[in-house]
Amino acid sequence: MAGSKEIRTKIKSVQNTRKITKAMEMVAASKMRKAQERMRHARPYGDKIRTIASHLAHANTEYHHPFLVRREGVKGVGLIVVTSDKGLCGGLNTNALRLAVNKVREWRDGGNEVQLTAIGNKGFSFMQRFNTNIVSHVVGVGDIPRMDKLIGPVKVQIDAYAQGKIGAVYIIYTRFLNTMKQEPVVEQLLPLPAER
Repeated sequence: MAGSKEIRTKIKSVQNTRKITKAMEMVAASKMRKAQERMRHARPYGDKIRTIASHLAHANTEYHHPFLVRREGVKGVGLIVVTSDKGLCGGLNTNALRLAVNKVREWRDGGNEVQLTAIGNKGFSFMQRFNTNIVSHVVGVGDIPRMDKLIGPVKVQIDAYAQGKIGAVYIIYTRFLNTMKQEPVVEQLLPLPAER
C-alpha cells in the first residue's frame, strides 16, 4: 500500500499538471481569438476583390485577358489544396482532403491530368500518400501567412495555365464558420469566373 508521502507527491503532481494545462488552454484561446479576428477582417477584402475581378471581366469586351478566357480541349487541371501544418484541429483538414480526393478522382475519371500544389504539411503528406502529381508545395506557413512564401508555389499553377498546360485552376480550403463548424470549399481561380 502506498505511503502518505507518495500520495501527497501524486496529488501535487496532478495539481501541477492541471495548472500547466490551464495555462496552455488560455494561450490557445487567445491565439484562437486573434486568428478569428484576422479572418473577420480579411474576408470582406477577399470577397470585394472577387467582385471587382468579376466586374472587370465584363468591363471591356475588346480585350480579353488570358486569365478570363476558357481553354477548351485542354486536358489538365491545377489544384491548390490548403491545409494546416499541424493536426488536432478536428475535421478541418480531413474534410478538405476528402473533398480534394473526390475532385481528383472526378477529374481523372473525366480524362484530365491533375497537378497539385499543397499548402500546409498535412495536405502535402496526405497527397504524397495518395499518389498525386505534386508540382509545388509550401509547409511551415505559420499563423500569419507571408505572401513571399506562398507566391512561388502558386505561381507554378498560374504559369502552367498561362502556357496552356492546364485548362483551369481550382483551390480547396476550409471556410471557417465558427469554432464548431468549418466547411470545405472548392473555388475556381482560373479562368476567373464571370459571375460571383
